[in-house]
Amino acid sequence: MSKFDAAPEHADLNASTSTSNEKAPQAKVNHLAPGSLVAKNHGIAMLGEFVGTTLFLLFSLGGTSVALQASNSVTGDVKDGSSTANTSNLLFIGLMFGLSLTANIWCFFRISGGLFNPAVTFAFVLIGGITPVRGALLFITQLAGGLAGAALADGLTPGPLYAATTLGGGASVARGFWIEVFMTIMLVFTILIVAAEKHRGTFMAPLAIGISFTICEMFSVYYTGGSLNPARSLGPAVMNKSFPSYHWIYWIGPLLGAFFAAALYKVFKYLNYQTNLGPDCDGDGVTFDHNNDVRARLDRIETLILRNNNISQV
Repeated sequence: MSKFDAAPEHADLNASTSTSNEKAPQAKVNHLAPGSLVAKNHGIAMLGEFVGTTLFLLFSLGGTSVALQASNSVTGDVKDGSSTANTSNLLFIGLMFGLSLTANIWCFFRISGGLFNPAVTFAFVLIGGITPVRGALLFITQLAGGLAGAALADGLTPGPLYAATTLGGGASVARGFWIEVFMTIMLVFTILIVAAEKHRGTFMAPLAIGISFTICEMFSVYYTGGSLNPARSLGPAVMNKSFPSYHWIYWIGPLLGAFFAAALYKVFKYLNYQTNLGPDCDGDGVTFDHNNDVRARLDRIETLILRNNNISQV
């Protein structure tokens, strides 16, 4: 007799109303077909990424269009024949992107990881955070979310969607490309070190990522439109039916930046960066215990690493 058969025998305290011929109710066990759970999880992740990317870009692109309705230029006003930065608009745009990303990551990071960016997805595949199959599915889903978010922003705001990523501020194509690369390095490395890498501060990862994205936007919006995300650039380009000749920088730049960020992360992991004492010494068996004996703290960390390595080899 199985444990499912035995359990109901003592479940009914009103046994006087039953007869000896009645069979105890059988517990229902759901048997999933091989691979069905994997497919279900892929579907959940894709749905989460589609909705999250759509909402993230809806508010970001809509807010950008609001900021640029008057000037119709991401570079601001023109004075004495040269463009000048409209810092109020740039601040508004940077905050819109940063706050929208923060809010949506906090909502969706337990559902799908809250990536919302094909470049971030690429980095997670490189470090082994997700499988290549999951990465390919999310890559396509995020592009679809980018299109949906741009379509909603375009439909909800009057006039053209003033949210395309274009070069400005006198930036050349080469400068724009490398700005996209280095801004993406900053964003993706932040995501990897505070979210992919689990530690005591991981629960605050959405806030750290939002701050990182905000400062990257404040730097790059004036020069490149602050893409850092192929899905962010694709949507407005499709809605406006306008693809500049240098549109490729908004794809290759973020993907290359993600590659460099993943490589940097792997280098620190290879060097066992946790042996370099941090403020809380995550995982050394001491919770927020300040100890001036640096050698003793380092010995504890090294011992923990050796023990974990021995366990993994058993």
